[in-house]
Amino acid sequence: MSKILVIGAGGVGSVAVHKMAMNPDIFSQISLASRTKSKCDAIAASVKDRTGVDIDTYGLDADDVPATTALLNQIKPSLVVNLALPYQDLNIMDACLAACVHYMDTANYEPLDVAKFEYHWQWAYQDRYKHAGLSALLGSGFDPGVTSVFTTYLKKHHFDRIDTLDILDCNGGDHGQAFATNFNPEINIREVTAVARHWENGAWVETPAMSVKQSFDFEAVGPKNMYLMYHEEIESLKTHLPEIKRIRFWMTFGDAYITHLNVLQAVGMTRIDPVMYEGKEIVPLQFLKAVLPEPASLGPTTKGKTNIGCIATGVGKDGKEKTLYIYNICDHEDAYAETGNQAVSYTTGVPAMIGAAMLVTGKWSGSGVWNIEQFDPDPFMDMLNLHGLPWQVKELDGPLQF
Repeated sequence: MSKILVIGAGGVGSVAVHKMAMNPDIFSQISLASRTKSKCDAIAASVKDRTGVDIDTYGLDADDVPATTALLNQIKPSLVVNLALPYQDLNIMDACLAACVHYMDTANYEPLDVAKFEYHWQWAYQDRYKHAGLSALLGSGFDPGVTSVFTTYLKKHHFDRIDTLDILDCNGGDHGQAFATNFNPEINIREVTAVARHWENGAWVETPAMSVKQSFDFEAVGPKNMYLMYHEEIESLKTHLPEIKRIRFWMTFGDAYITHLNVLQAVGMTRIDPVMYEGKEIVPLQFLKAVLPEPASLGPTTKGKTNIGCIATGVGKDGKEKTLYIYNICDHEDAYAETGNQAVSYTTGVPAMIGAAMLVTGKWSGSGVWNIEQFDPDPFMDMLNLHGLPWQVKELDGPLQF
């Protein structure tokens, strides 16, 4: 039984808080803070209506380290679950150190002024967290998060050695909008427009953004075009499982999304450097975010399924080469019925709840900064099956032919 403070009141924060409230034997008191307290209040009302659990809400600028520290000292949680913007990770980590509180997030830090997704800023906190006797768990979402746990589960139970790993993220949902992103538009577009990188034979291989495309037939969704991208779990997996010779990340996008994105890029609306407009500086991408549909608003209209998983090829426990595909299928309408949020938020918010449960129950422990694949995958995998994200493993005839 533990007190938890969740920072961030978007769709992921909403799912995580709903799922925590459904597990009162683990989470005895839940607080929710965000820059916009009214968003916290709306989530708290939904949680109360669905579960009968009361959630304390607070207004908080998480960039303000003294204010965050003061709130932590007031609430005295055992763990902060950071579901705010990745720009705020380091400030929240600083506040946790100041207040002596454990830390967890779902996405790695990136600077506001450059789309650079790397762990070194957070890994640099290793000694400070270790000396403070605190745990910092990084990347407990789906990707990163579940996909990393999938990988270590396959290594533990099925492979003596993994040689190649492909992470496939498919959203087969349809929200009826001409152009909208299923999670924070600013973060989504920064990721998609960044140079693609994958790990191969001990080095990074770079390709232009969205320039490498393959088709894959996803169960429960059908054939989809997917694009090679960089994603942060490549960096942590190649660090903690250095045996893997090649790690790639693929994400599906529809033709309409690509067309809209190309136009927005061409006219400068995806720029992250400020421009002058009517005497003041604005960042075009932040303005675009303001006019696009709020991802949390897409829940009522989104239909279809997601399919996210990993395909690993290597030497099995029997000494023979094999290829295994481990994945989860999540239904947008089912996710909305349970939590009031669509499946993209659900598939990140549920693992955030499970990662928090791992820490507060002591199933995962240790002072310092940790990535999720550094812990025993089994208790996490068990909770996925119990809390809405069941997974399955299938053997394929052979490795991907691309």
